[in-house]
Amino acid sequence: MAVGLPRRTLLQRLDLAAHEAAPAALTLVLVLVSFLPPLVPGQPGLLPSALPASVFFWTLYRPRLMAPPAVFGLGLVQDLLSAAPLGVNTLLSLLLHAAVLTQRRVLVRQSFLIVWVAFALLAAALLSLGWLLRSILAVAVLPPLPAVVELGLVVFLYPAYSWLFIRLERSLAAP
Repeated sequence: MAVGLPRRTLLQRLDLAAHEAAPAALTLVLVLVSFLPPLVPGQPGLLPSALPASVFFWTLYRPRLMAPPAVFGLGLVQDLLSAAPLGVNTLLSLLLHAAVLTQRRVLVRQSFLIVWVAFALLAAALLSLGWLLRSILAVAVLPPLPAVVELGLVVFLYPAYSWLFIRLERSLAAP
């Protein structure tokens, strides 16, 4: 420990840990909510996973709060809940995390519209790769429509997710 620096109390350390875990915890809640049964019986659920939007947002603006182990764990939870081949969503989430980190310096200074377009392009690439991987693992060409619908919903909902994440980020920054 550095000389002259006061030690943090247990409550201060717990508060810091809660602040640092908040983005991953919120993402976990949103992923779990996306797998709830639809409110209207017999209707398909149309809420896509918030995982791509969350990984993109937090990696772009607060990469320390969305570290690779958290991304791995969240992707694994989504894999386990979705009945997708184990590891596909985990791999896609880690690839998204890496792609955002490589472009972070450029994107972090851009307007929301440019960031949204960048998210749409990355989401399209990742969902296409996910469709391809699932098709290869199924040894059949899967219908692309579910992936296209999911892409449309994920891109359409990004501003709402972003608004929610900005609120959380501001509350984390508040004293």
